[in-house]
Formats: sequence, structure tokens, C-alpha cells
Amino acid sequence: MRRFLTAALVCAAAAGCGAPASTSQTTVSLPEDMNVLFWTQDQRDAAFRTMETHGKVAVHRIAAGGPVHPLPEGAPIDLGIDVDAYMAAQRAAGLIIVQDGRVRLEKYALGYGPTGRWTSFSVAKSFTSTLVGAAVKDGYIKSLDDKVTVYIPDLKGSAYDDVSVRQLLTMTSGVQWNEDYTDPRSDVAQFNLQQPVPGEDITVSYMKALPREAPAGSKWVYKTGETNLIGVLVSSATGKTLSAYLSEKLWKPFGMEQDAVWMIGPTGHEISGCCISASLRDYARFGLFMLGGGVA
Repeated sequence: MRRFLTAALVCAAAAGCGAPASTSQTTVSLPEDMNVLFWTQDQRDAAFRTMETHGKVAVHRIAAGGPVHPLPEGAPIDLGIDVDAYMAAQRAAGLIIVQDGRVRLEKYALGYGPTGRWTSFSVAKSFTSTLVGAAVKDGYIKSLDDKVTVYIPDLKGSAYDDVSVRQLLTMTSGVQWNEDYTDPRSDVAQFNLQQPVPGEDITVSYMKALPREAPAGSKWVYKTGETNLIGVLVSSATGKTLSAYLSEKLWKPFGMEQDAVWMIGPTGHEISGCCISASLRDYARFGLFMLGGGVA
């Protein structure tokens, strides 16, 4: 059976893509408030393709280099729908379909184009978890069953004391967390806005204060904050920034075409639960990397 990959559907909504379409192409000023969950849809449309130009956003570069992984053109595909109308209804900025390594459909909207970058949001979690695998293979992380505190000592004495790397990676720590995107008081809305303990990563400062709600390994709850902790853990284990490690293990050896960027938080670590900005074709290449068994 031929492998079929819908490699990327890049949406202009922070959580879900079901907002009503807008035909406006008016330039919108980037918001001063960095709590993206509460931006208007027009602000999101404008900002998500230019996040690194926002005056309050700092990034690390994910460097490309070496031979580019080819994405040759294939025969056009007929999906039996009006793709442009679908993209407008979903506020989709880009859609690419790759089959058997060939591009069969590639479309852009919302001012985005093939040379631009678009913010990934939670797609970045897949890049972060890929780096965990690389760190295990490289010997930086000895075992997924190691305690998280082996790599993040600042979590000692918290609800994460007996949580393993595996449980953190699978969001089964049992530590209480609220991921309600509509609630400005939720953990996901607040954890990057509080003042960190001096010398600590901002995510670690927030997460170490959370209470336990279930035994470790017994309950799954979606927690962006725990993927952010995974990023801190990988950086601590490798002694490298996530951006440099991703460039070394994937971006360069697999042949990504363009540099990407990864937003960093106020204490200098990549916000590893989200916030990679890359080109649509390079998102597609990441899909091909996964289809190929994660071999760069």
C-alpha cells in the first residue's frame, strides 16, 4: 500500500481551527499583550506568520544546512472538494499533501507563503519528544524510568519527586493541572506569566508548586507545562539548547530547507510545549522523517 501523508495543515487559531473565515487582508498591529490565548482572530492571523518580529518575543535559531531533502512535484490530487473554500472556512494558512515523497497539493492563504514561517503551537511537542529519543540514544538520558529530579534537581521536594521521565513524557505524572484555554486563571494561561524564583527556569518555578491529584502513572491529563518541563530536562541532560540539539539531530541531517526559530521564555529556555516557527515544507519533511522511522 502506498503511504499517504497529509503532512501539515497549519491553522491560524491558537486552539482549533473552527473560527469563522475572514476575507480581510488589512494589516493588523501585533498585540502588546503576550497572552496569545486571548488575542483576537485577526491578531492571530497577523502574528502567527511573524512571531519572531514581535518586540516582546525572543527566539533561538534552528539552523538548517547541508543538502536539502528533495520534495519533487507529483501529479495533482483531486480531493473532491473546493480546497480554497475549505481553507477559508478553517482559517488555514497552509495545506500540503505529500504522497510517496512527492508534493501533490500545496496551497497558502492568510498572507503566508512558501518562504515564510508559521508558528506551530502544540505541533512543537512532537519535536520536543523526538529530542527525548535522541537524548536516550546519545546516552544523555540513561532511562525513561529515571526520576525527573535526576535531571531537574530544582524539582526535588515537589509533587514531581517520584515522577519518571516516561510519566512526564506521557503526561501521567498525577500532578494537578488546568489546561482550559478560555480561563485566564488556568495553569496554561498563567504559567509563563508569573515571576520565577531567581536562578530557576520559569516553568520549573511554577510546576514545583503544583499539588498532586493522583498517584503517578495512574491518570492522564493533557498538560502543556509538562512538555515544557521535558524541554528543560533535555537541555539539562545534554548541556545544549533545544534549538541547537534539534539542528544537530534533525534539521541539518534530514535536510530541512530553511532555518526555523523557537521562542524562548523569560528565563532563556525554549518554550518546548509550543512555539516553533518553520516553513510548511519543512513541517512536511518532519512528517516524512517520522514515516521513515525517525532516521535522519
